[in-house]
Amino acid sequence: MQRRPIVVAGVVVAAGAAAVAFTLPSLAGTNEAASPAAAKKSPGGVSPNLLAAMKRDLGLDGEQAAARLARSEWAGGVSATLAARTGEDFGGAWLASDGTTLKVAVTDSAAASAVKAAGAVPVLVKHSEAELDAAKTKLDAAGVKVAGLTGWYVDVTTNKLVVVAKSSGKAEALALAKRAGVPADAVAVKVSDAQPKPLFDLRGADPYFINVGGGQARCSIGFSVQGGFVTAGHCGAEGATTTGFNNEAQGTVEFSVFPGAADMGFVAVNGDWTPRAVVNDFEGNELPVAGNTEAPVGAAVCRSGSTTGTFCGTILAKNQTVVYPEGAVTGLTRTDVCAEGGDSGGPWLSGDQAQGLTSGGSGDCTVGGETFFQPLNEVLAAQDLTLVTTGGTGGGESTTPPAETACEALPVQRTGAINRAGQAQAQPNGGSYRARAGTHTACLDAPAGTDFDLLLQEQNQQGGFRTVAEATGSGDKSLTFTGGSGTYRYVVVASSGTGSYSLGFDVQ
Repeated sequence: MQRRPIVVAGVVVAAGAAAVAFTLPSLAGTNEAASPAAAKKSPGGVSPNLLAAMKRDLGLDGEQAAARLARSEWAGGVSATLAARTGEDFGGAWLASDGTTLKVAVTDSAAASAVKAAGAVPVLVKHSEAELDAAKTKLDAAGVKVAGLTGWYVDVTTNKLVVVAKSSGKAEALALAKRAGVPADAVAVKVSDAQPKPLFDLRGADPYFINVGGGQARCSIGFSVQGGFVTAGHCGAEGATTTGFNNEAQGTVEFSVFPGAADMGFVAVNGDWTPRAVVNDFEGNELPVAGNTEAPVGAAVCRSGSTTGTFCGTILAKNQTVVYPEGAVTGLTRTDVCAEGGDSGGPWLSGDQAQGLTSGGSGDCTVGGETFFQPLNEVLAAQDLTLVTTGGTGGGESTTPPAETACEALPVQRTGAINRAGQAQAQPNGGSYRARAGTHTACLDAPAGTDFDLLLQEQNQQGGFRTVAEATGSGDKSLTFTGGSGTYRYVVVASSGTGSYSLGFDVQ
């Protein structure tokens, strides 16, 4: 089909924002006994060892922990759907301190009804999440060399852009925000003398080693993906070789980003290693990995690492820029969980749902501290990787969604009409929507006898949009796409014919 120029009129765009970590692989040919922890289930089907860690670190009994994890998974899907439904009125979502109440911020009281209908509590705020993300992007460009500052992030619970400064840097934080054009009522300063650092060391121990400069550095393996595993980007430059916990050749770093837009990497392993859908808790147990639904702010989360084992806590903020001695890294998730050197690259789980990989932090597991992780879904999308799960498969891109998915069954519904061939319309409502990292699913019912194409576009840092997935040809059509967090829109293009159409979509 010949492609025609696309004309989209009256599109309102919002600023976008940016969206691992572990199993011990087994050697091919090795007889494996089934782990008792993997076979045994506790309340809600959650691993008993994970529940034990949550009881120790969060004070939750088995039933409370299982209920909180189930609520987190539900909240992740609901908040993504509400972000699409409320559009530019969306101000962010989080679980309250009770771990069960989902709060959703909106800038227009008219959007509150959609929030209530979804079973969440609306909170009226002044700034949309898109506005705060746009302000953070300005700081990303202007603040990487400002002394006394260690990071900044959007705090949806207070509807502020928070700048983290050492006690001597509070004035610099406010001055930076002013220079970047951030409104004073949108900024808060958090004073902390902690200096985040990548959790990386040169000690020889499990579980894997990066061969660098005639020596070896140790990190924790990331979540298994088809063909290898994902881990922290600072755990090895592209082309570096790795050695397993048993001192046998393991693989090669094929992708690595650090510092900059992420702290993520991918290691392709040789045929002696079999990626498995488990996480080692370093107490003789294996924790299952069933999927990668992203948990919201306020959710309980646990991590494992080869230095300290398994510890749990709470997600405090997302999309934080962290200023390490090596340079700034954007798009990290902030938690109150402890970690230490050598834990880098290790996995983060919310129940059996994979969340990300350990990047760095401050403090240790004796006195406590903060730890940041790189969201998993971003590296999966960046390298078109498939997470190995207990269900067998992971994400990817396809123009054919699951057979049972119908347009009218998708939670976000929009209609439109195009009265001249060659024209196009952006949805939702001529604008765009915020989305966390995940899988976008859409279905277009086109008028009979027409050729209406469906495009999914993502906003770039310059404010423009690029097409990341499309479904073309005559008749009805559908698409799925797995991508990072950011601002997206659908574009319906009338290549031939005119008439009314209906569009259904969702993000999971």
